Amino acid sequence: MTSEQVATERQVDDQEHLEISPPRDWAAGIPGILHSVGPAVRGMGVGRAAKLLTSMNHKDGFDCMSCAWPDPDHRKVAEFCENGAKAVTWEATPVTVPRAFWKEHPIPVLLQESEYWLGMQGRLVEPVYKAADSDHYAPIGWDEAFRIVSDKLNALDSPDEAAFYTSGRTSNEAAFAYQLFARAFGTNNLPDCSNMCHESTGAALGEAIGVGKCTIGYDDFAKADLIIIMGQNPGTNHPRMLTALEEAKKAGAAIVAVNPLPEAGLMRYKNPQKVNGWIGKGTGLADEYLQIRLAGDQALMQAVAKRVIEAEEANPGTVLDHDFIDRYCQGYEEFAQSLKGLDEVAVLQATGLTGGEISGLADRYIKADRVIITWAMGLTQHKRAVATIKDIMNLLFLRGNIGKPGAGASPIRGHSNVQGDRTMGIWEKMPPAFLDKLQAEFGFDPPRVNGVDSVDGIRALAEGRLKVWVALGGNLISAVSDTRAAEDAMRKAELTVQISTKLNRSHAVVGREALILPTMGRTEIDRQATGEQFVSVEDTVCAVHPSWGKVEPVSPNLLSEIAIVSRLARATLGDKVTVDWAGFERDYDTIREHIAHVCAGCDDYNTKIRHEGGFVLPHGPRDSRTFPTATGKAMFSVNDLEVVECPAGRLLLQTMRAHDQFNTTIYSLNDRYRGVKKGRDVVFVNPLDIAELGLRDGQRVDVHSEFTDGVDRVVRSFRLVSYPTARGCAAAYFPEANPLVPLGATAEVSNTPVSKSIVVRIEPAVQEAVA
Repeated sequence: MTSEQVATERQVDDQEHLEISPPRDWAAGIPGILHSVGPAVRGMGVGRAAKLLTSMNHKDGFDCMSCAWPDPDHRKVAEFCENGAKAVTWEATPVTVPRAFWKEHPIPVLLQESEYWLGMQGRLVEPVYKAADSDHYAPIGWDEAFRIVSDKLNALDSPDEAAFYTSGRTSNEAAFAYQLFARAFGTNNLPDCSNMCHESTGAALGEAIGVGKCTIGYDDFAKADLIIIMGQNPGTNHPRMLTALEEAKKAGAAIVAVNPLPEAGLMRYKNPQKVNGWIGKGTGLADEYLQIRLAGDQALMQAVAKRVIEAEEANPGTVLDHDFIDRYCQGYEEFAQSLKGLDEVAVLQATGLTGGEISGLADRYIKADRVIITWAMGLTQHKRAVATIKDIMNLLFLRGNIGKPGAGASPIRGHSNVQGDRTMGIWEKMPPAFLDKLQAEFGFDPPRVNGVDSVDGIRALAEGRLKVWVALGGNLISAVSDTRAAEDAMRKAELTVQISTKLNRSHAVVGREALILPTMGRTEIDRQATGEQFVSVEDTVCAVHPSWGKVEPVSPNLLSEIAIVSRLARATLGDKVTVDWAGFERDYDTIREHIAHVCAGCDDYNTKIRHEGGFVLPHGPRDSRTFPTATGKAMFSVNDLEVVECPAGRLLLQTMRAHDQFNTTIYSLNDRYRGVKKGRDVVFVNPLDIAELGLRDGQRVDVHSEFTDGVDRVVRSFRLVSYPTARGCAAAYFPEANPLVPLGATAEVSNTPVSKSIVVRIEPAVQEAVA
């Protein structure tokens, strides 16, 4: 190693008071209620909490700003989960950041605070500006804020010196207006949070079926014979999924969990809305739990597919869906031939499973007529993520598990409207068909050269090619890999602009000049010149529905996202393009009329969105087994298997969320399902691996990542936790462990950070060794 790079994040936990207890083997139940309603009442008051929680995810209410889990057609009174309740409490708090805060907390002080502390300061209620010669933010007026941004943008040598980042919480209407502003300004630099999560999914599904989205609906879970859950933890990341899995189990489905970690939400569910969930044992979920080695999922899919094909060869005409393959697919023969040489030894090494476990999964797959394979970021953040997901599709194609009830591919999006934002045009490389429609609708020729994604955006900042960074929500600095490099790059910007509801680290890691523009939350009533407005969002199964705010804004000084984007565009563009920006702000129906003309599947948008529950976007593979690929067929693919090598004395580490966390938002320092309380700087390791490494449970350790760039990236003084994870694997929370992942370590094709397969060495902490 030639140099050392140490994480600069302040310790967010009290190491002396960190408590570790055994992990749980069930999720929700009475504790789920207490941890949902209790904080809501304490944080918002009884009346405000009751109004919001009973409106959340209802057809005439507001959409949860947390995950993108779909809503059932029949809604319960309490149609929310624990993490959704925490998200509402976090956003709808009546606590606001006082004006005196900015004088008392210069940038260097904010940099020393944790994400948890920053988020607990309350709602932002006035624009603030950090001048080039100051280390303090200071309140300014809205018009002055817009002038600062427009002057800086218009002074750039090229529009491509600016980037416009987007968070998945942004509504469809705001996202459409935002991408229109960026492209009218002259750039396709539209990175978004999807670049760091399901970009691999979109790339893989786009190649395989022509549509980068889920191929099932909510009701399909209860119609499935087999559900294979890979690389996800629904009990923490999308808890309402547990109800759908419970319904599927009662309808006769088998469930197989594929995950290195034993997650409570995959083992047993105590439904808090049923008596059995209060006083009974609840519902057992996973019939089989395969604790796979990190990055072994592609090998598993190929090995199962090989066994399925071999079963067909042994009993011709009884296993494969030849009608589906012959009528709708291309490339089967090449795919089948490629599996003949699959090395079983390499498969067992990659997966850490036994041949019997793999054959058992293949048998379940063969016996099931309707199979859903569902996944999340545990699959998308590996070097071979795109190939892995293409191999999932190969397996589904073999028995026609696309385009029929109870069967299909189900990527679960982790942010409430990240999929809708992409539908609206938030992507650095939108296809020509979209740009052509944008040109026809607004009369200007959008730029045709692809822009930067999130990772390449950080590179461009570091190299001085980007001068202005505007972020519509989100917390990129804490979300992206290689924290130190990302922070150094962001500080090189001439101007950073954050459009936000609450403080996060991205407000402390700033350019030469910086602005924070406070915006309304999804829970708040949005009144414009033509009356009360609603916005719309798209969930993980392509359902689009309206969202109405239900409580008064915490400050009359707040502007909606649409108002901020529209005023920024007016100030920056002037008469450059013929767009009624003022009309956008005045009446959101105006935006939706344009969406109907530009965005695929959104015709007659204003009418459809007013149908009860909204509408579902068309999806050829799901609806009619039509595949908009280059060949018009579902594409089998041949994908080389690459096993991640882990030298002796090293482990493979993944980053993950804690239970009291949503992306980079930290609700508390606890993770009760995994037995962690009052701290986050922990690393979970199998007890046999701990012994093999000569370490001990509870010891303070330094975790070093090992890549080929010669940089020793390290996070220091983490508590070593003995945990029943798969052998050779470790886990730690993000964003604390993000500094371990180099900016250049990304998935092939998608450029998504490889945060789920990091080769690390774990050593006694330097401080402990000295002591």
